[in-house]
Amino acid sequence: MAHSDETAVSPAPHRAAQAQAAARYRRVRQATLALTAHLSAEDQLAQSMPDASPTKWHLAHVSWFFETFLLVPRLAGYTPFDPSFAYLFNSYYEALGARQPRPERGLLTRPSLNDVLAYRAHVDDGMDRLLRREAWAVADLLDLGLAHEEQHQELILMDILHLFAQSPLKPAYAPAPALPVGADPGPARPVDFAGGLVEIGHAGRGFAFDNEGPRHKVYLQPYRLADRLVTNSEWLAFMADGGYARPELWLSEGWVKVQAEGWTAPLYWEEAPSGWLAMTLQGRRAIAPHAPVTHISFYEADAYAAWAGARLPTEAEWEHAARGMPVTGNFLGSGQYGPAATPADAPGLRQMFGDVWEWTRSAYSPYPGFRPAEGAVGEYNGKFMIGQMVLRGGCCTTPRDHARASYRNFFQPQQRWMFSGLRLAWDAPAQIAEPDGAFAADVRRGLSQRRKELPAKYFYDAEGSALFEAITELPEYYPTRTEIALLRETAPAMAAHIPTDAALVEFGSGASTKTRILLDAAPQTGAYVPIDISPSALDAAAQAIGHDYSRLAVIPLVDDFTTALDLPADVGERPRVGFFPGSTIGNFQPHEVVAFLAAARHLLGEGAGFLVGIDLVKDAATLVAAYDDAQGVTAAFNLNLLARINRELDGDFDLAAFQHSAVWNAEESRMEMHLVSLRDQTVRAAGATFGFAAGETIHTENSYKFTVEGFASLAEQAGWKLERRWESPAPSFAVVLLRA
Repeated sequence: MAHSDETAVSPAPHRAAQAQAAARYRRVRQATLALTAHLSAEDQLAQSMPDASPTKWHLAHVSWFFETFLLVPRLAGYTPFDPSFAYLFNSYYEALGARQPRPERGLLTRPSLNDVLAYRAHVDDGMDRLLRREAWAVADLLDLGLAHEEQHQELILMDILHLFAQSPLKPAYAPAPALPVGADPGPARPVDFAGGLVEIGHAGRGFAFDNEGPRHKVYLQPYRLADRLVTNSEWLAFMADGGYARPELWLSEGWVKVQAEGWTAPLYWEEAPSGWLAMTLQGRRAIAPHAPVTHISFYEADAYAAWAGARLPTEAEWEHAARGMPVTGNFLGSGQYGPAATPADAPGLRQMFGDVWEWTRSAYSPYPGFRPAEGAVGEYNGKFMIGQMVLRGGCCTTPRDHARASYRNFFQPQQRWMFSGLRLAWDAPAQIAEPDGAFAADVRRGLSQRRKELPAKYFYDAEGSALFEAITELPEYYPTRTEIALLRETAPAMAAHIPTDAALVEFGSGASTKTRILLDAAPQTGAYVPIDISPSALDAAAQAIGHDYSRLAVIPLVDDFTTALDLPADVGERPRVGFFPGSTIGNFQPHEVVAFLAAARHLLGEGAGFLVGIDLVKDAATLVAAYDDAQGVTAAFNLNLLARINRELDGDFDLAAFQHSAVWNAEESRMEMHLVSLRDQTVRAAGATFGFAAGETIHTENSYKFTVEGFASLAEQAGWKLERRWESPAPSFAVVLLRA
């Protein structure tokens, strides 16, 4: 059908946004169809239980959403495909009229699957025309519609699994060998969090559902989270100990449900002569002992936590712990279609995203200040804020782009056909909240590991900072002088990428030597925004720059630059350019690089530039000399960490019993610093005792060395594109310009 307004010309600034929106729409819609392409028409028609829906209904409903909320009100001349579909494929929007009852969706033998696919094509054609005309004007509703369709991608797989599980044939959605068994991940380790007054909720940049805001403050007592999810083998131990037969472990309503429905194991489990089996999207398979347990209700998760002497985390604790972590894990795109075991040697919190949705102990209720949107679309989340519990993190059938730390999923406490599991939590000792709490907790955690380690951020007390400044002057230590020389030569070219009145956001204020080189070359800069966790260092940097560059608005931010969520309001709508010199990014592990770059992208916003200094791979002799100088300054810097522990955490390290070691790890492309124990010994620190064998090391620092192409790949995972590069002669160093 031709429309007279189809040839309207969009304003030039919006054309790129239109193309991006149209491409994103097509990508999500094609992904949905790809999930159903190999299902038979009979598969797509059937409905297994009142909570589930036929696949055919899902395919039609997500198209109904775009037709109802975008095409009918926004596209002149659009004709709905079939007026009866407004009744058949409305889900729960009371304001839009009557609808097919959810438990009876499986009775809809008409329209046919071919008719539904024709409906999708009709809607796609209308959306193509709408997005070519006014993508910028419908951006919010488009984002909501695409996120809604991604939810239904997950629901399709959940519902198909439940449907196939009812068949005595136990068909497979994705016929494949069994999921990898994986190695034993080792015992779950508690990770301490000091708590205090924290902020949770969506920060305001990028898409989020309305129930993820408003962002607000929450006070948390000190707490601990298990570093990984509960596994199938651990669940088997709970079952073997009579977990399903002990009423003292269960909430009252949960115990009623156990007795009424005869629960003795997670949903889809069955006992066979050869052992326990489970129905999966790959068909019936033996239980993978080291994979996370899944398909459990809130009641079961809560009972297990009670049995384990723990509890479930609150959603605020979970989000606080996940803040700044990379949203990486076993998602739909991995092709596993089931939870997977975690590596045993992965540091810190594991499996926070993907694998299984994690039950929390928090009831699904509105955040302070929550207001649903006007009109029918306001029914999307708010009307369900009663009688449900919150889950966090995403699962193995969640699209990767659909996950984020603030995402609030919710289900009724008895439901268990979704991919749901649990992570344990505990109340932590109050001393963790004291001023030295984070330092003490990191020392206890790091020295308790099989491979002992200490975070490099604790190098920089007053003595450590002075020693590092001395290191930068050493003849062997090339990075500082090489980068400064490169900046002096190329700063005018870099400055050309700083817009007029831009805010230059520096991640870690430092001594500002390199900042001045850039500011001198870019007088058009309107504001300087240094970020540092140390108020004294920040104040000194801000005052010095403010004194020497009076034309600049100096807007300091006291925060951890790796996880800062928002710039000060005074930054306003200025264009933003990040600046992170000094190769400090090499101290992060690759997944931490992605997490930091993702957080920086969130902070700086779409279209921002980011100048980052990276040390490049070079010969081992040059690298080792830079981290093990002839004068022993780097050795003193490394050993000073033990002196700080002795002074601040009542430690009794004998510094003479440890030796500095610098090693080039070619496989990992990083320089490593270690402290080697010269004898068998026992040390006290941070209220705990630690044993050391002769030759055992404490890993204190990594300094990754990059290729520009390898760094660009990491940046791309965080949503950045490499736009420019400037590289020095040997010993090679580079500054790259990334674009969000």
